[in-house]
Amino acid sequence: MSTAALRHQMSRLRWYVREFTGEAAYDRYVVHTRSHDPDAAVMTRRAFERARTDAREGNPREGFRCC
Repeated sequence: MSTAALRHQMSRLRWYVREFTGEAAYDRYVVHTRSHDPDAAVMTRRAFERARTDAREGNPREGFRCC
């Protein structure tokens, strides 16, 4: 396998892992926020993850919690 092919496969694997774990959600949030209102304040990653966790825990139908 050539170096270029290996790099391509590794980038695809990285994309998959980031999507599967939810890591890319913050990047999508930033792009969406800046594209809709460039002057809007963008939450930090920490604040975003906290808000995301709170939203999941607040809705038991999401399957985040068992009880």
